[in-house]
Amino acid sequence: MTTYRAVEVDGIEVFYREAGDPDAPTILLLHGFPSSSRMWEPLLIRLADTFHLVAPDYPGFGHSDTPDPAVFDYTFDHLAEVIDGFTTKLGLTRYVLFLQDYGGPIGFRLALAHPDRIQALIVQNAVAHEDGLGPLWEARRQFWAHRAEHEAALRENFLSPAATRVRHIGKSPTPETYDPDLWTDELAFLQRPGQADIQTDLFFDYQTNVASYPAWQEWLRAHQPPLLVTWGRYDPSFEAAEADAYKRDVPDAEVHLLDAGHFALEEQADEIADLTRGFLATKLGGPPAA
Repeated sequence: MTTYRAVEVDGIEVFYREAGDPDAPTILLLHGFPSSSRMWEPLLIRLADTFHLVAPDYPGFGHSDTPDPAVFDYTFDHLAEVIDGFTTKLGLTRYVLFLQDYGGPIGFRLALAHPDRIQALIVQNAVAHEDGLGPLWEARRQFWAHRAEHEAALRENFLSPAATRVRHIGKSPTPETYDPDLWTDELAFLQRPGQADIQTDLFFDYQTNVASYPAWQEWLRAHQPPLLVTWGRYDPSFEAAEADAYKRDVPDAEVHLLDAGHFALEEQADEIADLTRGFLATKLGGPPAA
């Protein structure tokens, strides 16, 4: 059974989903943009018999509080601080990090701050190398360099119905297999009051993640965490070359390219769940893959 709760962290109510036995190995699932902990429901259903799964919503996302940008800095450093406080509030001292999209920058900040807590790392379309940033990112780099000049165009593209749809379908050869509710629900979220400002501020700060790639790579090389990469090859946002880039830092990484898009759980939930079971059974011990 999945439960739905919230805890207060630094005056912010952080919503989270939780499933499984708290005495089992914990997987901390960190979601992407413009999603929420809801994206992890397929794994909460499939893995709760073996693992303790915890999936929070960041401030400004999902069901967590959405403080005014005038009083809350929407930066990746700040979101990571809140999620770090969230793990402390729940008493999570050892966990597997499962990272997707924005979950990558937040998760790597947690890993650098608390390397002793990280039992293993699972990456699903989250970038830590320039290899993952293709031609699409040239316009976004222009926004970072000259915000005032490029902000209107960035908002029009980044938050539009078309972009929200393409974020899911990507380069898939079978777009008819995608449920339109996937992006219409996210579009409704993006159209809530204040979201355009929040998400624009946060994406402007994304440049700090790119600047941090060398530090994240050094952490990977120094710590050699057990690493599983499950990558949706049809992702329009991040290049598939990023999946193999992780092996430069962690040669023993297990890498799988999947017939899926940016949100690979939408199409390959069974495969990702099976890969996760098998990987963690090997690395942490426990029941074999189902």
